[in-house]
Amino acid sequence: MRLVTMASIMALLAAPAAGADGQVERIVARHVRSIVPADGAGGVAVALRIEGRTLFFNYGWADRADKRPITTDTLFNLASLRKVFETTLLAQAVGNGELRLDDPVTKYVAELDPDGHIGRVTLGQLATHTSGLLLPQDHPPWPDWGYTLPEFIHTLNVWKADKAPGQQHLYTHAGYVLLQLALERRYGVPIDELIEQRLLRPLGMTSTTLPRQDDSTRGRMSPEHKRRAVQGYSERGEPLGEPGSQESYYRWPGTGQMYSSARDMAVFLAANLGELPVERSLREAMNLAHQSVWTIGPRNRQALAWEVLGTDAPTITEKYGGLHNASAYIGMMLRHKLGIVILGNRGKQYPNEVGRRILLELAASRRLRA
Repeated sequence: MRLVTMASIMALLAAPAAGADGQVERIVARHVRSIVPADGAGGVAVALRIEGRTLFFNYGWADRADKRPITTDTLFNLASLRKVFETTLLAQAVGNGELRLDDPVTKYVAELDPDGHIGRVTLGQLATHTSGLLLPQDHPPWPDWGYTLPEFIHTLNVWKADKAPGQQHLYTHAGYVLLQLALERRYGVPIDELIEQRLLRPLGMTSTTLPRQDDSTRGRMSPEHKRRAVQGYSERGEPLGEPGSQESYYRWPGTGQMYSSARDMAVFLAANLGELPVERSLREAMNLAHQSVWTIGPRNRQALAWEVLGTDAPTITEKYGGLHNASAYIGMMLRHKLGIVILGNRGKQYPNEVGRRILLELAASRRLRA
């Protein structure tokens, strides 16, 4: 069965970019041009899912010093796009009856104090940024210190919420570090293996990696993956870190960054659009993760890591990720079966704004042709 599934996935993604009509290519290039660095310090890879096919477009340099161009197989830091992988795991576990969104996180992380404020936080609140948990590492000015696991647990046990959990929306990276820990404890499996077993392997995403950051064989990015990884650049064009570098405020295995290619992320995109023959529990998990849970503002709602932009058709289900040396975006118009991934290796490129404009213009042009 898996061989049939993998063959189907490869066939669906085999459409070459050369088959794209000129209008689509011009629309993508016109909008992406605004985030391709003029100084050559970085670039952008795009995967576009439209009318049942995947098109790839690449711009700029993976490494300016080595004159290494960006390709469809170049590896980028996904930044917070990692969160939609974790909430897909969470949603699949809910669908399988293995846990519940309203389970308190203390049910799985035994060191946490069930009588403290953290004892009132649920898994669903962590996944929707409604726990109220906010640490200094979640927002500027960025501190120069972080946590070991015992320090993180201690911090959570003495944490005091401004409002009761479930009463406000505060975007929090710390909440997802805690969600990762709860998933690991529930299954007794490190997060990198959970993501590989339940998502990457079934989807055939062989170029997506989450180095564990320990002394095990899974602790470092493989030499082959490292050769394909981008050099990251600051918003001013300064090289930051080495290709494939791992940086985190949380100093224990599994808390670093995921890397992936436009080709691999195109598979994840197509699966979320319902265009790949994936196993039923995974399909249902992706659907659950897309469902709005919390109203952030007049035109913006929170799902499980995903955000839903717009109140009337067309809506965009999306996730943005940004670091000081990386920018990433995945966006989908689910009803149109239209989606885009934009990966960049420079800080503060804001591909979310570009991605939205591309999706809306392509959707409008398709309606005109219909």
